[in-house]
Amino acid sequence: MTVPGRPTSARLNLLARQALAEFLGSAGLAAVVIGSGIAAQRLSPSDTGLQLLENALATGAGLVALILAFGPVSGGHFNPVITLADRVFGGVSTRQVAAYLPAQVAGGIVGALAANLMFDLRVVSISTHQRSGSGIWLSEALATFGLVVLVFGLVRAGRSGLAAFAVGAYITGAYFWSSSTSFANPMIDVARMLSDTFAGIAPSSVPMFALMQLIGGAVGVGAVALLYPKIAQRAGAAVVPHEAPTTEETR
Repeated sequence: MTVPGRPTSARLNLLARQALAEFLGSAGLAAVVIGSGIAAQRLSPSDTGLQLLENALATGAGLVALILAFGPVSGGHFNPVITLADRVFGGVSTRQVAAYLPAQVAGGIVGALAANLMFDLRVVSISTHQRSGSGIWLSEALATFGLVVLVFGLVRAGRSGLAAFAVGAYITGAYFWSSSTSFANPMIDVARMLSDTFAGIAPSSVPMFALMQLIGGAVGVGAVALLYPKIAQRAGAAVVPHEAPTTEETR
């Protein structure tokens, strides 16, 4: 269907720019997470706590910068769970979801490979870091739940402009309060299994991580719908204000 006032070519151009923003943001996030983990491991080889602090601070700061840089184009999701939640609330169209998700995963893979190369490691080194257990799985569900409530709660409160800083602060803190160090992102699961370093995760651990993240995200969506029943009217601003689809395009 052609939307009056917005030619098909213009809509496709917008979608391509948004997908590119999600690709670049996801690549940057994966590179920050993995690269800072490698750097922390080398800078503080005998202090795991300090390694985690360095990794967390770099990740939080990098996430703020990436959302501010690419958010005005695509909303700064860099996370399939956030994209799917935004679709439920009507902030993005099905067409956007179909473009965002592969762009995010592809970007995460490229970011992981870039991080390995920056530190003179093999371009692909499959992680052997097993992360499993009921406590860790619960941790991922809770971390993702909190992230979804934070993002869309800010949107409903009319404070989406603060989202970049709030999300960065949340992830930094979640590195410590969650037993899983808060991946909270299926794209990051895939990226981190490609680097056998401090931030890595073994491929066998990824399916349960992704499942628990989706479950936590779904529960978060339900909580937001109950707490903020009018969020659908403003969901297009998540994670930061950006050019949203028209009413017809969200179908």
